[in-house]
This record gives sequence, structure tokens and C-alpha cells, in this order.
Amino acid sequence: MNIEHNESVIASATVKRSGTQNKSGWRYDLRRNTNLYLMVLPGLIGFIVFHYIPMYGIIIAFKQYDLVLGFMESPWVGFKHFQSFFNDPYAVRVIKNTLLLGFYSLLIGFWPPIILALLLNELTWKRWKKFFQSISYLPHFIAMVVVVGMMMDFLSINGVVNSILLSMGFDRIAFFNESGYFRSLYIGSGIWQGIGWGSILYLAALTGIDPEQYEASYIDGASRLQRIWHISLPGMLPTITILLILHASDIINIGFEKVYLMTNPAIYEVGDVIQTYVYRRGIVDRNFSYATAVGLLNSAAAFLILYTANKASRALKQNSLW
Repeated sequence: MNIEHNESVIASATVKRSGTQNKSGWRYDLRRNTNLYLMVLPGLIGFIVFHYIPMYGIIIAFKQYDLVLGFMESPWVGFKHFQSFFNDPYAVRVIKNTLLLGFYSLLIGFWPPIILALLLNELTWKRWKKFFQSISYLPHFIAMVVVVGMMMDFLSINGVVNSILLSMGFDRIAFFNESGYFRSLYIGSGIWQGIGWGSILYLAALTGIDPEQYEASYIDGASRLQRIWHISLPGMLPTITILLILHASDIINIGFEKVYLMTNPAIYEVGDVIQTYVYRRGIVDRNFSYATAVGLLNSAAAFLILYTANKASRALKQNSLW
């Protein structure tokens, strides 16, 4: 009887164990969440079709691409286009402009969303908080073409800004034709457009801080600035670190649309970046292989910066992407 009882106990334990293993496998998860996977599938297919499959076209960076011959039949030239870029007299200018514009944008534009999130977190009246949040979010949803158009209207020779300057006794300024104002306009408009949207993640991080910490610090007599410095900022630090790593590659990976809309030949000295240079050489001049080679260099440099920032964060014992 004892032997039969032990065998039955072992058999039941085996069944339970096998049932647990089946429920923890990927097949069980697929059956259980079939609807969710089907919802994700169109986006995944679109990502593969529009992001991964086109990467095959990188091969033309090493060929003299001909539209008639196609990818495979075009003659192989190796690293000719890469060498041509570094021998181009404009290469130093576009690299310098890209690095300076990206570095200034990161240095100046990264912190305003953090400051706004801290200020909104200190508002106790919910109506005012929602109002300021809504106002700060709105510029993010304005199309880039509209934003640049508004800037050109306000800052034109006969625009509002120059009218105010003229009424104050100053001379009119051609903001979009003088190279000295380009970077300030680019960075300033970027802050205005992205400050509210960028503060969302920081506000989410602040909501995750235990309210008892604020209550305890208030009882201990800590001032508002002390609470921000010792509680709010440390609570936001993991989010700040991750976003700083993600934005590090923006130093060289400047967006094309805004720079293209804001620049003209008069300010190429400071406004011509790698992305606009690639557009002119690739699309306008139809030198597709050369433009692909330059774009590949830009992407490789952006990945290297991202990898270095992530490794530096890990070395400092902070959060990292991987």
C-alpha cells in the first residue's frame, strides 16, 4: 500500500510539473496572447519592410551605382567614395557644423524638459498644472514646416520682431540671411517645440517617487529646493541617464528637415550639415553611391557615440541600455 501511495504521489507531482512547464513555454504564451501578437504583427512587418530590407541598398556605397545596371550589375569600386568624401574640401565644414550644432543642441536643449517637469511637479493646484502641461505640449504637434514658416514670418525684415527692434531704435536684422543667428534660432525653436513633450517621461518618473519621502523631509524642515535636490532629482536620475544615452547619438545625427528648411546658400558656412550635404550630392546631383557612403559613415559614427555613452554610463555604475 505504501508503495502504491508513493507512486501515486510521484505521478501527481510529475503531472503538475509538466503542466507548469507547458504553461511557461513560448507555445503556451503564443496561444494565450494570440490576439496581442496579431495586433503587433502589422507594425513588425512594416518595420522589417521599411527599415531592415532597405539596408540591402547599403551595398551601393561600395559600387558605382547605375540605375540601368541595378544593384548587382553595377561595377564594384570598394572604398573609393569614402576616400572621395574625406578629400572633399567641404567635408571638414559639414562635419564641423554637424558636431557643433548637435553638441550645442544636446548641451542646451537637454535640460529644459527636466526643469519644466520639476516646476510642474511643484504646482499644487491641479487645474494650473494641467493648463501649463497642455500649453507646453501643443508646439510638439505643429508640423516642422509650419514651425519654420512661423519663424520666417516673425523674423522677416518686415516681421513683428524687426518692427519691435525698429521701434526701440535698433536696426532691422535679416535673421535668416546672417550666419551668426542660425544656431541660436535652431536650438531655441527646438527647445520651444520639444520642452513640453520631453517633460512627460520625467513627470512619470516623479510620480514613481514615494510621497512619504516628501512628507518626511517636510517634517524635518527641508526647504523646497532641498527636496528637489535630494529627492526629486535622484528619483529622476535613472530616466535622465537613459535619455541622455539615447540623445548622445544626436550629436552627429542631426535631423534633415528642419535644417534644410532653415538654410540657404548665404548661411551654408554654419548651416550645412551632413544630412543636407548628402541630399545635395545624392538627390540633386544624382550621385547615389557617394551619398550612401557618406550616410553610412554618419550612421556608423552615431552608433559609436551611442555605444561609448552607454559604456561610460556603465563605468559610472549608472543605468545603461545594455
